Amino acid sequence: MEYKDYYDILGVKRGATEAEIKSAYRKLARKYHPDVNKTKEAEAKFKDINEAYEVLGDKAKRERYDSLGANWQGGQSYTPPPGFEQFGFGGGQGGAYQTFNFNGQDMGGFSDFFSSLFGDMMGGAASRGGMGGMNFGGFDFADAGAQRTASRTRRKAQTPPQEDLDITKNLNITAKDVFNQKPVSVNFSEMERCTQCPPGGGYCSACGGTGIKNVTKSIKVKIPPEVKDGQKIRLKGEGKVDSYGRTGDLYLILHFKDSEYAVDGADLTKEVEITPPEAVLGCKKDIQTLHGTIGIKIPPKTSTGQTLRLKNLGLPKKSGGYGNLNAKVKIVIPKTLSAKQIELYKQLNEL
Repeated sequence: MEYKDYYDILGVKRGATEAEIKSAYRKLARKYHPDVNKTKEAEAKFKDINEAYEVLGDKAKRERYDSLGANWQGGQSYTPPPGFEQFGFGGGQGGAYQTFNFNGQDMGGFSDFFSSLFGDMMGGAASRGGMGGMNFGGFDFADAGAQRTASRTRRKAQTPPQEDLDITKNLNITAKDVFNQKPVSVNFSEMERCTQCPPGGGYCSACGGTGIKNVTKSIKVKIPPEVKDGQKIRLKGEGKVDSYGRTGDLYLILHFKDSEYAVDGADLTKEVEITPPEAVLGCKKDIQTLHGTIGIKIPPKTSTGQTLRLKNLGLPKKSGGYGNLNAKVKIVIPKTLSAKQIELYKQLNEL
């Protein structure tokens, strides 16, 4: 039978560590997996890779394999040494050996070389994968008591549970941001797992070998009309990215930080300051709005807190048109008064 150089198959040295063997196996398994590589050569290569890892990934089997010596060459005719001839894959029952399949396709079993050395150690169903199944470094080819297809197994073994890739940030906005209906820039930084680290370990210049890097993002977001303070909006696919290319979402919690307007849906409230004489006698005032400068008339005997509703001078509505602007009157005393003005206030107070 043909001698198998398992170290050469995995591309590692005979003194390789467990971690190096596992890393080499995973890299090759991904490259030649039948669900990824459809060539006939890949199918045979994948079987050899799994067989090599079954031996080198198991301490007892590796010790037995190494006892053959390091002078054998791959492809040479091989005869089992004394004491090995009677080992049959499956407990010596006629050399029977276990098979595995992918998507219903029979991939065959281990080689005669493997069976001659490790048949007694496998014990048929007592392999590392459990009853009727094998597990090669993370590839589970059969379930306990039930057969699974390789596609389902690959998804389970190679894709870890979904980690939380979503990001939530606070975003301060003004009434003007909503009124303009133009995209607002959102800039933020987030610590993410590095997706550029070389497979199998080694130094990564992108993250400095830490496995984590700081990612700065800048995106544009359009603020929807009639938005409320504390409302959350979702930007799909703008969250974190993992090593499998999966992306989370970005959630923005909106907060109005506006020194000029109080916002309530599409309606706005703005303070209009007047003096005591203006409050008593009434006056005209020019005020700035999002729609431009307009003139309003303050009626006589107006008190602080009274509001004047100005139609269609608010924010855009979902249904079209605009909300209202409430001009809220606030009576203020001038900070500087002349002596004559103070005297007139005294006379007014005496009346």
